[in-house]
Amino acid sequence: MASTGDNSKTALIDGLNGLLADHLALYFKTKNFHWHVQGPRFRDLHLLFDEQAIEIQGQIDAIGERVRKNGAMTLTSIGSVAKATQIADQDDTSLTPDKMIEELRDDNKKLVDSLKELKTHAEEAGDNATDGLIDDWTDMAEERVWFLSSTLN
Repeated sequence: MASTGDNSKTALIDGLNGLLADHLALYFKTKNFHWHVQGPRFRDLHLLFDEQAIEIQGQIDAIGERVRKNGAMTLTSIGSVAKATQIADQDDTSLTPDKMIEELRDDNKKLVDSLKELKTHAEEAGDNATDGLIDDWTDMAEERVWFLSSTLN
């Protein structure tokens, strides 16, 4: 029978791998929109999407390393990412800029929700390092939501 500590550690690892999958998928989607955005706001959105993709990419390694530092294995392939992510693929290269913004905003909101849930798991598992990083990652995702939302007004 697994102890409560084992359950909280398993929930933390599962949550971190889900977060890793979400960041990888969101990074690719954000770059997709960066490459395919068109219209009068092209320059501003092209740059905004690139800035956000770079920020997301910068978190990927730290998330994977938190999994390893907790003694577990990370995702290993595109297939494992696809199985673990909550970020839906988007292959339509003709979306309007507003649809792109709405999708990225909503996907980043999903990340905020996941991060808040993951914080509980980190606390329960006694992983102070992950707990502290989650605060920073949440702030970054909330800022991305804010920036994306503000471009729609």
